[in-house]
Amino acid sequence: MHVAKNGDLINYSSNINIKQGLDLQGGSHLVYTVDMSGVAEKERSDALASLQKVIENRVNAFGVSEPVIYTAKNGGEYRLTVELAGVKDTQAAMDLIGKTAKLDFRELDAAGTNFQKTDLTGSDLTKASVAFDQSTNAPYVAIEFNAAGATLFDTLTARNVGKPLGIYLDDQLISYPNVSQEITGGKAQITGKYTYTEARNLAIQLDAGRLPMPINIAEQRTVEATLGQDSIHKSIVAAIIGILIVSLFMIFYYRVLGVFSTIGLGLYLLFTIALFKLFGITLTMGGVAGLILSIGMSMETDVLVFERIREEMRNGRTFAYASSLGFTRAWTSIRDSNAVSLIICGLLIWAGGTVRGFAIVLALGIVVGLVTTFLGTRALINLIARRKFAEDTRLFNVAKEKEVSK
Repeated sequence: MHVAKNGDLINYSSNINIKQGLDLQGGSHLVYTVDMSGVAEKERSDALASLQKVIENRVNAFGVSEPVIYTAKNGGEYRLTVELAGVKDTQAAMDLIGKTAKLDFRELDAAGTNFQKTDLTGSDLTKASVAFDQSTNAPYVAIEFNAAGATLFDTLTARNVGKPLGIYLDDQLISYPNVSQEITGGKAQITGKYTYTEARNLAIQLDAGRLPMPINIAEQRTVEATLGQDSIHKSIVAAIIGILIVSLFMIFYYRVLGVFSTIGLGLYLLFTIALFKLFGITLTMGGVAGLILSIGMSMETDVLVFERIREEMRNGRTFAYASSLGFTRAWTSIRDSNAVSLIICGLLIWAGGTVRGFAIVLALGIVVGLVTTFLGTRALINLIARRKFAEDTRLFNVAKEKEVSK
């Protein structure tokens, strides 16, 4: 069990650099072939999921931020692809990824403070799967051992009744169920307050330690960081130009409201960068595209609100009342359009792959955009809403539209 140390949750470093993905900062692109000759055909799908889970754990322990790991089947060949952003020592990463998963069961020492190894290992395990309690329908993990493993497990549980057994994968503790009684016959249940997903993940990890799945490097490619720097430079230039053009248009067309929108856009960018740092989000080129698109969507929200405000002012209402009505009446259409966008982002995040970074940043940008518009920009408007000068409709480019409409 990992206990957070001071500084794990919040890093007070003055470094404000945002984590960058493989396509921006360079790194290693590794492709492995998976030897499935020792795995039954019906178990190969679960075996790939087990392998992916093990590799994710290893890479996370290696200290790589947001690794991209996925498996695929091409004809009769199974492949594992690993993308490691910023990794310079590719040989160390290959050595870490390429070793066979090792599962073992451990018991507490005499002092009851540390787990120590036993003779029971993943090679003694024949099956791990999710099952459901017939009375409560609660999920649990059912495990079975071979004959030798059943004998070892019987002995192990007999001397550890009332104590936890540690289950380790690659020397990392993945579970420590409590032994309620001596277990004979080689079959056992790992129960607890599991959700189905948690139970399945544990079963996958147990499977990973029992299935013999050697992997062999098929392709090793280093992505140069200079390509990423060039992409970053072009993206930043495009973003700055786009923000300037949009801001000038908003100020020209909406006057004072446009100034407030531009200030809100600045707050939006500050909040977004802060959240990138707080949650450790890794920025890829897809994420850059999502960020730029979310800026446009944030300004679109402002346009819907401002047009509603001006419509109310054209109907003779004061600016204070018109601004209140504008935010209230525009909310329904803004809510619905952004809800659809967030649903699509959720589907893209669930699908994973290269579009995941785009979807995460876009979803984050949509939420931050709504907050800055309905809290930040609205607060700025409320500051002048009841001031006498705010009743001059020319400040909001409304008088000119009246003349055109006649």
